[in-house]
Amino acid sequence: MALDLEEQEQIDQLRAWWSKYGNTLMAILILALSLMAAWRGWQWYQVHQAGQARGYFEALQEAAAQQTGDESVARITAAVKTLRDDYAKTEYATRGALIAATALEARKDSTGAQAQLEWVIRSGDRALVPVAKLRLAGVLLNKKDFDAALALLNDAPESFAGIYADRRGDILLALGQTAPAKTAWQNAIELLGPANPLTSLVKLKLDALGV
Repeated sequence: MALDLEEQEQIDQLRAWWSKYGNTLMAILILALSLMAAWRGWQWYQVHQAGQARGYFEALQEAAAQQTGDESVARITAAVKTLRDDYAKTEYATRGALIAATALEARKDSTGAQAQLEWVIRSGDRALVPVAKLRLAGVLLNKKDFDAALALLNDAPESFAGIYADRRGDILLALGQTAPAKTAWQNAIELLGPANPLTSLVKLKLDALGV
């Protein structure tokens, strides 16, 4: 009989505890399950987005590899637009924009190439923004927009300092500023170092100026 009373007391205590904390416990459990489901859903969404973006990226690569022509330009433009509009947060968007810029420039569409490179710069992709700035400086050099090209080469990341200096020399020479161009190329050689394949090309530029 004593055991029955003890069990009854335990049951009463459990009921009292559940009455006090049960709703809170259920709310926490539901929240945890919801967060788990949301995380799994987000992971699926990310994988799905990446898979979809990869398909458009591959289509862009195929179009870029085609011979020049209006049809390939249309395919390149359509594929990169989809990547930028619908999959901007994937790595395929910025990489695709760089590929599109190269392909469009090869097809004499410097305006289209410039637009793609400017989009990469606005994207803030830390790995690709320095590449896009260097490439855009080259596009602007060809368009004789020298001031805008030089402005892109300010505050070069350490790993790009040498190649930025080389491009600055190209722009300064195009401006007719021979002495500053020489200085920029000499700086590029120091920054690149003797083992860099680009160093020999920069030396050829200096040799052509009689240095």
